Amino acid sequence: MIIKEYRVILPMTVEEYRVGQLYSVAESSKGETGGGDGVQILVNEPFDQHTYKPDRPLLKGDPRFTTGQYTHKHYHLARKVPGFVRMVAPESALVFNEYAWNAYPYCRTIITNNYMQEKFNVTIESLHVDSDINMENPHQLTPQQLAELEIIYIDIGDINPSDKDYNPSEDPTTFQSAKTGRGPLGPKWWENGYEGPIMCAYKLVMCEFKMWAMQGRVEKMIQRQERRLFANFHRQVFCWMDKWHGWTMDDVRRHEERTKQELEEQRKRGSLRGHVTEE
Repeated sequence: MIIKEYRVILPMTVEEYRVGQLYSVAESSKGETGGGDGVQILVNEPFDQHTYKPDRPLLKGDPRFTTGQYTHKHYHLARKVPGFVRMVAPESALVFNEYAWNAYPYCRTIITNNYMQEKFNVTIESLHVDSDINMENPHQLTPQQLAELEIIYIDIGDINPSDKDYNPSEDPTTFQSAKTGRGPLGPKWWENGYEGPIMCAYKLVMCEFKMWAMQGRVEKMIQRQERRLFANFHRQVFCWMDKWHGWTMDDVRRHEERTKQELEEQRKRGSLRGHVTEE
């Protein structure tokens, strides 16, 4: 198992991010869905200690995180995975389950695969904190886990226009919010005169792939893709700020319901869209 903690520093409050993240998840899902592949939303309902309860308590049983929103999604990836994966896996194995318990500002996401069962698991534990961007052991790991942990900071203002993921409309170094005045951002923007709100998304990623001769290769690939996804997604959250800033949670839930219907139509009828996973 490989354990890494990604720390994404953002120029907004935790409450603003709550809306921005959910809006951006819905919008980015549209960009990744089409031609049979992409996101299918199965469940999006409240959870508590009786309904859709997680198998393990969130953040070591912290009483603040016992209720929230539960989602179950299918990710259809038959044409989005590397060739070496398609060679060894039937198409039915390339549908992944994503289960998420969002007890904001804490969230647990678990990704599984019915074909590989206990041989494959990715768990992402996310804690969102105002102001403190250097919290000590936010996920309360054991000494053994801490010894294996690698911490990686993701700077959304450190961007290379020659990168294949680069999108000029999602470039924090050129975007300035008309609603908030925030931006543009440069590398280490939080150390260079920025005076607005700041937060950190602490995202602990634990991935396990129990298949002889492929374990290390696949686990490293998963961690690389998670880092890539976190960087791209959080640039979108920031650069889409003027689209979601000022929304209420009721606005977000209505947007999610509309998106669910749009995704189903796109997946069945549209062309292949979005990123393809690389080794």
